[in-house]
Amino acid sequence: MVKRILAVEGLVCPFPLIEAKEAMALLQSGDELEVQFDCTQGTESIPRWAAEAGHEVTNYEQVGDATWTITIQKR
Repeated sequence: MVKRILAVEGLVCPFPLIEAKEAMALLQSGDELEVQFDCTQGTESIPRWAAEAGHEVTNYEQVGDATWTITIQKR
């Protein structure tokens, strides 16, 4: 299993989601993508996309005043 970190702080939506989709496409089933972001819209759009795509969110937390991290395992 590979874990890739995608730091997209400073990018406005929808770019964190677009970057996450592109990064996930490069991973194999079972690999994880940790997305570090600070776009409030991403708090809804990234987990929703992951669920709709059939991936599993294994960790999701707020790590600062306006910064979040979400870990998604590819199915």
